[in-house]
Amino acid sequence: MAESFLMEACVDSVESAVNAERGGAGRLELCSSLLEGGLTPSQGLLQVVKQNVKIPVYVMIRPRGGDFLYSDQEVEVMRKDIELMKSHGADGLVLGALTEDGQVDAELCMELLAAARPLPITFHRAFDMVNDPVVALETLISLGFQRLLTSGCDNSALEGLPLIKRLIEQAKGRIAIMPGGGINERNLQRILEGSGAEEFHCSARSSRDSAMKFRNTCVTMGATFSAPEYGLKVADVRKVRTLNAIARNTM
Repeated sequence: MAESFLMEACVDSVESAVNAERGGAGRLELCSSLLEGGLTPSQGLLQVVKQNVKIPVYVMIRPRGGDFLYSDQEVEVMRKDIELMKSHGADGLVLGALTEDGQVDAELCMELLAAARPLPITFHRAFDMVNDPVVALETLISLGFQRLLTSGCDNSALEGLPLIKRLIEQAKGRIAIMPGGGINERNLQRILEGSGAEEFHCSARSSRDSAMKFRNTCVTMGATFSAPEYGLKVADVRKVRTLNAIARNTM
């Protein structure tokens, strides 16, 4: 483990961004809709986060939830979002796209990478849905992605640990491999020691109750699986600090 390990915190609010920085996160991945795995945040959120933190902010470019096979109209949305996020201070971008047969969509990714220059780009967990991770990794390297976020094509980084280790060995430093997915205080040391990764990705969130005094419990704003209206999840300074301490002790 190199001494330059870095924790990337996935955040969807200004409060979480500030807490993550206070706890020692070295970079933010800024999203909306974390229940759907992260979608493109608003320009307003990016601007206010940038006003309140000093660490780099990488912005998710993902127009909708679901799969990573995009229509021409969705691609146009992604192009526009890249342009807007660059102009509003994004330090990097996070994106990905697949073909219908589960390969990295090299043609589309090349186009999006060109639009994103000169910002560094992370290929997100669309990778965990590819049909051949060995081939997919070489494609990402050849395209020029700086980083891959992956759970090792499994439900969590701990379950996907054997593949993450193999990907890091395959990469040989040509691209950074960043484990993410279900990382917490109980499994981080095992993931770092077992993979050799120098970066990791997590949300480090805790739930807290809404400050609302009047509550209409008969109404739900989203689908039945959505978050409760009177509960909030935010990055927890103590959890971020704990994860950073574990990483330091693992070096």
